[in-house]
Amino acid sequence: MASTRAAIRYAKAILDLANSIGIADVVNKDMKSIASTIEGNLELSTFIQNPTTTVDVKESVLLEVFADVNGVTKGLFHLLFENKRFEILGAIAQEYSKLFDVSIGVQVVKVTTAFPMDAALEAKVLAKIATLSDKKITIESNVDPSIIGGFILRIGDQQYNASVANRLQGLKRELSN
Repeated sequence: MASTRAAIRYAKAILDLANSIGIADVVNKDMKSIASTIEGNLELSTFIQNPTTTVDVKESVLLEVFADVNGVTKGLFHLLFENKRFEILGAIAQEYSKLFDVSIGVQVVKVTTAFPMDAALEAKVLAKIATLSDKKITIESNVDPSIIGGFILRIGDQQYNASVANRLQGLKRELSN
């Protein structure tokens, strides 16, 4: 789901509205559900992107799929119906969650490991994060076997690479000099 300027504008507007009535956290749960559902369901994603499907059909399907969402979220569906912009719904949902996290002082840290993290590795990662950030942390975990072992942290625009693949690459450069 690519992020667009329009998606960011919609996300900011929805967050402002949700904050003004004190339900930003409820809407954030909706947005996380929407983002993961669209990302994990190719059929739904294709349906939303399909230019031949009318916007009224898209709105009614989304209201059915996400029947239990808050009224503010349903209002977003209607706004996208009016503006014929359903194709950016997934990006709006992602942007909303990012903006929400920033507004409550939470920093999302992306951790890439060669295999799913166990408690011991998570403790090591959290210890390293504590040296890099003083904010509340939410870990977003990815698995990439090509790093062989260790982990890669991405906090905002900073990256800490403690992967075996990175060490091997460094050793290879040293040996070739």
